[in-house]
Amino acid sequence: MAQPAAAALGHVNDLAAFVAESPSSFHAAAEAARRLDAAGFTGLDESAPWPRECGNYYVVRDGAIIAWCRPESATATTGFHVLGSHTDSPSFKLKPKPTTGAHGWLQAGVEVYGGPLLNSWLDRELLLAGRLALLDGTTVLTRTAPLLRFPQLAIHLDRGVNEGLALDKQTHMNPVWGIGDPGQADLLGVLAAEAGTDPEAIGGYDVVIADAQPGVVFGADGEFFACGRLDNLSSMHASLTALIDHAGTGAGEHIAMLAAFDHEEIGSASRSGACGPFLAEVLERIGAGLDAGTEDRARAYADSFCLSADAGHSVHPNYPGRHDPANRPLLGAGPLLKINANQRYATDGVGAAFFAGLCATAAVPYQEFVSNNQMPCGSTIGPLTATRLGIRTADIGIALLSMHSARELCGVEDPLRLAKVAAAFYAA
Repeated sequence: MAQPAAAALGHVNDLAAFVAESPSSFHAAAEAARRLDAAGFTGLDESAPWPRECGNYYVVRDGAIIAWCRPESATATTGFHVLGSHTDSPSFKLKPKPTTGAHGWLQAGVEVYGGPLLNSWLDRELLLAGRLALLDGTTVLTRTAPLLRFPQLAIHLDRGVNEGLALDKQTHMNPVWGIGDPGQADLLGVLAAEAGTDPEAIGGYDVVIADAQPGVVFGADGEFFACGRLDNLSSMHASLTALIDHAGTGAGEHIAMLAAFDHEEIGSASRSGACGPFLAEVLERIGAGLDAGTEDRARAYADSFCLSADAGHSVHPNYPGRHDPANRPLLGAGPLLKINANQRYATDGVGAAFFAGLCATAAVPYQEFVSNNQMPCGSTIGPLTATRLGIRTADIGIALLSMHSARELCGVEDPLRLAKVAAAFYAA
């Protein structure tokens, strides 16, 4: 296998930096906003009037962000090209009264968030990150240095562990973060100190655990990239870099848009999730700035397209029977077109042809993904967006091994290829 191209290595190094700055959904939205600010985008306040002029804008709602480029040529019936992704990843979230412990240990009370591979979180250095809501109505971000660990029981005390590890979510998944008396410790105080605020000012919080290890390129020819939270910051980063590159080009006949939602891993049913009104409200406000009426908006949506970008499964060499025998995507062989007969993915024949055309334009290979009939198929924001707005949608993403692990694996070339397809989509 040939060495990865310098451009692919540069892209995954930037992806690693983006992931490192995005240990929570709130940090991911904030880092995207920071990069958009640096590129000349204007951040908007949902509670303030929005400008009617063309330009490049973004708006943040909690842990979600939507950004768009409105060209001078846009009219009331101009369609949208929306690249959707999500900011959250499977993890653990701090419970109320999070400072716990026993037998001389300080521990953190956490609740499982989404569907993480529990065993992958054992015996690794972890940090806390998220949002503190203060009593004065403001919010601040916080993150710690490596602080916690889920310690595994030594094999000497569980001789049968290699025949089957069973982890109780309540009993076994309580990370340690120090030695001492829980009654004399305050985990929220640690988070407050990191945010530079008074712990007495905290009225609420949304804080998760994140892997602290940075992303790394490895393999016989440097063909692999391992990192936390590739599901789904790989898609968010691809859409972000493509939109920033697209801004100011004047290319395309549509309004190019990034929509990165929160809470996909737990069903998307929130004000900042894909089931919520965030995207619809932004589209309506953009339309209002173009004096779009009901008829205009319907025409614009009919001329719109959404690519729902989320990671998919590569064929696993040790478990080939879990995959479809004819469709076996591989790391490094290009982005996935995700298909499901029962519309767990939103791709149809028209969407498949459209995506194939984008890949041809971008000179990028792609692979089709479909589940084994005996395996349940996950879902994405794609069907949700198609159902809510009636916009034609196709599901895509990069192939991963170890999906929902604390540390996932992709091919070095694939994140850049996804960004190239995103660029072609925005320019179409």
